[in-house]
Amino acid sequence: MSADLVEYTLRGRVAVIRFANPPVNSLGLALRRSLAAALERMTGDAAVDAAVLVGANGTFSGGADIKEFGAPEAFMGPSLWSLNSMLDESTKPVVAAIEGVALGGGFELALSCHHRVALSSAKVGLPEVKLGLLPGAGGTQRLPRIIGIEGAINVMLGGEPVPVGLFAKSPLFDAIVDADLITTACGVAEKSAAAVAAGQALRRIRDAKIREPDLEGLLQFARNTAKTAFKDYPAPLAIIDCIQAAATKSFEEGIAEEQRLFKGLFLTDVSAALRHVFFAERATARVDGLPKDTATRTVESVAIIGAGTMGTGIAINFLNAGIRTYLLEVGKEALDRGVERIRATYDGQLKKGKLDAGKLAQRMALLLPTLDYAGIASADLVIEAVFEDMAVKEKVFATLDATVKQGAILATNTSTLDVDRIAAVTRRPADVIGLHFFSPANVMRLLEVVRGAKTAPDVLATAMALAKKIRKTAVVSGVCDGFIGNRMINQYSAQALAMVDEGASPQQIDAAIEKFGFAMGPFRMSDLAGNDIGWHIRKRQYAEGKISTPAVIADALCELGRFGQKTGAGWYDYKPGDRTAHPSSVVGKLIDEKRAAAGRPIRKLESREIVERLVYALVNEGARILEEKIAQRASDIDMVYLTGYGFPIWRGGPMRYADSVGIYDVVRRMRVYAALPGADTAFWTPAVSLQRLAATGGSITGGAA
Repeated sequence: MSADLVEYTLRGRVAVIRFANPPVNSLGLALRRSLAAALERMTGDAAVDAAVLVGANGTFSGGADIKEFGAPEAFMGPSLWSLNSMLDESTKPVVAAIEGVALGGGFELALSCHHRVALSSAKVGLPEVKLGLLPGAGGTQRLPRIIGIEGAINVMLGGEPVPVGLFAKSPLFDAIVDADLITTACGVAEKSAAAVAAGQALRRIRDAKIREPDLEGLLQFARNTAKTAFKDYPAPLAIIDCIQAAATKSFEEGIAEEQRLFKGLFLTDVSAALRHVFFAERATARVDGLPKDTATRTVESVAIIGAGTMGTGIAINFLNAGIRTYLLEVGKEALDRGVERIRATYDGQLKKGKLDAGKLAQRMALLLPTLDYAGIASADLVIEAVFEDMAVKEKVFATLDATVKQGAILATNTSTLDVDRIAAVTRRPADVIGLHFFSPANVMRLLEVVRGAKTAPDVLATAMALAKKIRKTAVVSGVCDGFIGNRMINQYSAQALAMVDEGASPQQIDAAIEKFGFAMGPFRMSDLAGNDIGWHIRKRQYAEGKISTPAVIADALCELGRFGQKTGAGWYDYKPGDRTAHPSSVVGKLIDEKRAAAGRPIRKLESREIVERLVYALVNEGARILEEKIAQRASDIDMVYLTGYGFPIWRGGPMRYADSVGIYDVVRRMRVYAALPGADTAFWTPAVSLQRLAATGGSITGGAA
């Protein structure tokens, strides 16, 4: 037993087994071995009548060590199942003393103990469903036996940590306390040991019987709900199957079913994708050339330039985090509208019960509207959210340079423009950074953090820390037109428009990619965002020579004033107050006219071609972005698309999806599309890294690119 991992002490005749594996006491092989040794010591110790299991550093256990998934250590004994069997077989009572969290395998370990006590602040849960898995160490069999079938379904399919107080009326916990956790746990252990000495049998969850008068009806309802809510995920239905086994079979038979289904789920591409996402999200915090101990600047106040939809959405993020926030506009009417928009957002949350009146008042008190740049001179961070025009942004930054205090961070929310050029109008380019929020800014998780050529390390470190504080997934990007997300989406959109030229309808394209799993197809998405936004960007790119072939139909659509939902007409028609997209005869006629004028033969496109051309356009541009070191890693690109563009999470992102298909086959299909009549062969030339990976059988998300 490693003294570093497990501390074994006595309190009277109770062994207190305190285990540690920072930061969350994950149950990796080394800790499992140390715990097994401690349990064996306790069992053979004549001076011990009972034991208490407790995690060190304020946490019971965050569960299995996910880094061992698929590694040899995962299959080396003792397994978590072995530990739980040791607890089942113990003739001495063992009490789990839970503080912080007991999640996944950590909660299953606690369920295998004979008793449980918890601090009132603790949370428990079984989050395996989020990895496309089910609890594989007895959780599906023990939990329904102690809290009932409905409660177990909610915990396992929800996958979220649950406050222990919600189980106060169940037999899950012997005691829930505000303090003296170990003292209480030792008291429970001593009482249980005395009962055993008096001839009473140890209480084991595995021996409990499930009594559900309408078992079949409850399980069928759960299955119907799961099929609707989790249609692309096999794990929820497998969990329900395991719960049915818990209710209808012996414990041993239920465990066998649990292990069989767990192994099957582990081999699914859905689980592999979700595990990729798990690691990808954590990898975003690791920034090349930025040591973990890089100092950050103090940010106690933030100023937002622009009180439009984007500016007010950005402001809400900081107000929610308790940060004093200035809101600057040049006109009082626009400023008042912005303040009212923020208040309306909070009023809506109040009506839905998501916010109480006290917090609403606190947040609004932190909002400081102003019409004068002098009013924001003391801000620690300034974020401009003005019109996407270089001249306008240069003017704003020149003004900020002259008025805002030295040491303040100056950030641009530009979605496409050159951050280095914006920084160059200031005398402090090291203080300038891109913070590209996605609309609606108070809802969308993604934040592209754009590192300029001269951005100071502490500015970048501060931006990453702030992103975490306002609950954003921050992905670092280098400077280029569109950064990561919009640079790639331009290629995606270009293919969507090309396929309309060739014969597909907007609704056919949207339907195909939505069936693939996107939340919205390219045309519905454009209508939602505003077609004029893309039009404005295209006109700039035309002028700069970055687009050689005009988007004739899309431009003509905008010339008709069909900007999308905000005008009631875009690629689709919309009824007042209704966001439902209806096919438009006007758009159909426009498409026919432009096709005829181009004199291009029209053909039928199948769904496979539509999906591949859209997704592989993303993949190819993503590979080029990696080659240019605009993005640090392929998984960062995946996180951009999962959190900002509605790519189906169960496919893991565009780069992970390319790996699942096989880079060889991706490249092969790209060459098929390059050979189509009238195809843009340069567009479909595979990136150099993709060609290399296709030849070697490598993986782009494995870092081979």
